[in-house]
Amino acid sequence: SALKGRKEMMDVADRYGFAVCYPQGEKDPSGKTGWNVGYPKQEGMKTDDVKFICALAKKVCRENGLDSGNTFLTGMSSGGEMCYFTAMRKPKAFKAIASIAGLTMEWIAREYSYSHPVPFMEVHGPADHTSEWYGDPDNSGGWGAYLPVPVAVARVVTAAGCTTETVTELPLREEHNQVILYNFGKGKPAANGRPTEVRLYKVIDGKHSWALDDMDTCEEIWQFFSLWLD
Repeated sequence: SALKGRKEMMDVADRYGFAVCYPQGEKDPSGKTGWNVGYPKQEGMKTDDVKFICALAKKVCRENGLDSGNTFLTGMSSGGEMCYFTAMRKPKAFKAIASIAGLTMEWIAREYSYSHPVPFMEVHGPADHTSEWYGDPDNSGGWGAYLPVPVAVARVVTAAGCTTETVTELPLREEHNQVILYNFGKGKPAANGRPTEVRLYKVIDGKHSWALDDMDTCEEIWQFFSLWLD
């Protein structure tokens, strides 16, 4: 059920020869599946999803003869929140991480920090009114207080020690939204010794989605991940 019929990432996997796993989160008290990142509606949940995802990655590699040293993490919405949460708690568990429409919850930012540089990318639209670009410090959306997207990304950039920034407009797809890429580079060495890089894809007028109409999101994710392969 986690796949929900979407196969764009599998198409990319077929082109480049990597494996994809679609994990399913537990049900919250309301009966909805998702990842435990401390939303108010998840009060009382004991599931440690960071621990679960890290353990699952090892299990998938072990049982399928895959290279456990070259694993990556991506997810959207609450899956994006898990990307930030995992980067803070287990920064060496994955070679690189990609959040789509993800957030840093305020409680997580208070209790955790980035202890190691993590190659990281975020795809987000300022017209996303589920995961607000400018944050929600007063919890008006009911998901709990969370940081503005640029602030959340800046925390990753600072921890990575990035010293450069370039701004690029991706090729515009007719009748779709412009995507602006902010690329922060020349950071501290990551797992494979390559300087850490952090990317923010700002999808102008983009809403709460994978932005597949505006850019080849899954291809961009893999091209970023592939920089960190051993």
